[in-house]
Amino acid sequence: MGKGYSSAVAGNPYLVGSFACIGGGLFGLDISSMSGVLNNDAYFRVFNHPGSNAQGAIVAAMPAGSFVGSLAVTQLADVFGRKKTIISSGIIWVIGSILQAAAQERAMLVVGRVISGLAVGLASATVPLYQAEITAPAVRGRYVAMQQWSITWGILIQYFIEFGCSYINGTASFRIPWALQMIPAIVLSVGMLWFPESPRWLVDHGHEEDALEILADLHGKGDKDNALVQLEFEEIKQQVHFEKTEGAKSYVDLLKPGVLRRVFLGSSLQMWSQLTGMNIMMYYIIYVFQGAGLTGRRGNLIADAVQYVLNVAFTIPAIIYIDKWGRRPMLLVGLALMGFFLFLVGGLQGRFGQWGNIDGAPVWVITGHAAATKGIIVCSYLFVCSFAITMGPVSWTYPAEIFPMRVRAKAVSVSTSANWLFNFALAWAVPPGLSTIAYKTYFIFGTFNFAAFVHVFFMFPETKGRTLEEIEDVFSQGHIFSAWAIKPHVGKKTLEEVKAQVGKKDYDDEKSSDVGTP
Repeated sequence: MGKGYSSAVAGNPYLVGSFACIGGGLFGLDISSMSGVLNNDAYFRVFNHPGSNAQGAIVAAMPAGSFVGSLAVTQLADVFGRKKTIISSGIIWVIGSILQAAAQERAMLVVGRVISGLAVGLASATVPLYQAEITAPAVRGRYVAMQQWSITWGILIQYFIEFGCSYINGTASFRIPWALQMIPAIVLSVGMLWFPESPRWLVDHGHEEDALEILADLHGKGDKDNALVQLEFEEIKQQVHFEKTEGAKSYVDLLKPGVLRRVFLGSSLQMWSQLTGMNIMMYYIIYVFQGAGLTGRRGNLIADAVQYVLNVAFTIPAIIYIDKWGRRPMLLVGLALMGFFLFLVGGLQGRFGQWGNIDGAPVWVITGHAAATKGIIVCSYLFVCSFAITMGPVSWTYPAEIFPMRVRAKAVSVSTSANWLFNFALAWAVPPGLSTIAYKTYFIFGTFNFAAFVHVFFMFPETKGRTLEEIEDVFSQGHIFSAWAIKPHVGKKTLEEVKAQVGKKDYDDEKSSDVGTP
């Protein structure tokens, strides 16, 4: 491994495109680490029976840390590289997991969750960036979408660990699952030592020969003269040269015409992914089913587990077909379905529910209406399936591929920080919301889905099947409020066209230099 990575690993597109997704799985682990203890008596005893506001704050501690971590990527990923940033995220996660597993009071638990959040923020912003820069254009969407799949696997695996440990009496019922979260992070940090750095980052830092060698291992079986390898290498060099001559990399670049539009699109898509209401269905599904009239701890846990299994299963078609279906159609269909199902859940809750009392807390609950209870559970399942097959994968893929190289790390981190900012707000606000405005909460999130539908329809252009450099041409077309008008062939080039464009630019630069010579 004298090159700093394994050629065998780099030559395996499935491995190189998916391994870093373990970083996404850390977020999934955290979701279940909380949702699985919301009806655990030992957890409530140790942490002094947190009310809805206190529990919201505990849950929100992780996305608060993730917000900071995702913004830190703007410096770390540009200065130290994508690979080292991912490795560091795993190390930080281990520290956070140790603190959570050993927590004796709320303050220690919150600190542990904030530190774990830093790790998730780093990974969630850097992993899609790394995947987008290292995978072939024809399958880029598929591999970046695996970030979402890894999140669903993290949720599912941790939830079943929590479910199994729920049969243990005492604090081990939640401490063991929290401690086991360290294992994937250790695998990630150690395993990434065998993976290559992003060739785009290397070119940007003057290591062109290393970048060409990695591209050859990634896409040409070691052949530096492979057509795709040469096409990508020429496009990367051309784009980096253009961006370096255009201006220095800084936050000011995010405000420049053309870039600001994309920052808005990336950030708003991450915002909408939280405002769809998936936050409720993952963190607080126990509360949702409890309000639907599903009683009994074991029955609730099993119903929750079914939802998490569906989340994993329905992400698979999205991974397989995202580069065929396209980003726009998936978003539009998903948002329409999610809004519809949330309104059904709110309608059933409003029609058949009433205020009750569970464990001393006010709860809007359905009693004596088995059909309504089943209807809410089914609609919740259908909502999760709709998110898993559409918005979930695209919300990570799209922001990772739309930005110019000079600002990509900064812009992706800003976009991802929007995810964590709204995740933080909703994680804290949802428990008090369910205990005060009850079923109306679902109508609010349903309305957000329909608002997002309108936004996507008018402003989000299609990006499937293009290299990261060709996407520049997509946004240069304009059509800020008529994204559907951009034609499918826009931006696509052959190797000959790229070389001709490079040759013309070199000639123009030489001519300009001659004119300026006395």
